Amino acid sequence: MSLFDQLGQAAGGMLGGGGNQNPLLQAVTSLLGQNSSIGGLAGLVQAFQKNGLADIVNSWVSTGQNLPVSAQQIKQGLGGDLLNQVASKAGLSPDAAGSQLAGLLPDLIDKLTPNGKIEAGGLDQLMKMFQGK
Repeated sequence: MSLFDQLGQAAGGMLGGGGNQNPLLQAVTSLLGQNSSIGGLAGLVQAFQKNGLADIVNSWVSTGQNLPVSAQQIKQGLGGDLLNQVASKAGLSPDAAGSQLAGLLPDLIDKLTPNGKIEAGGLDQLMKMFQGK
């Protein structure tokens, strides 16, 4: 099993679904990799901050309550091109992907930043959280 598959399964297990059955989750885990076009977890957070959603994305990273996000805000945070790429990888329309990401990203980013900050190797942390489960 590739690291990509393991990440999808780990994130899927964390969020109550099977990673292999959720292509959107697999597309998101590829976004979070250090070699992704957006620059991994830090790049994803920076994209939301740069696009006017700093309060929302900062709440996901911090140790406090996660603020909700709408599908439209996901599009704003990621940008239309990136959302289209994720949707295409997942076999979804951009609207459906945005809606599903609105439910997925707050929890996923929160779990990847348990200490309230983005640390190098965020995906490594995710894998360690799920090793042996």
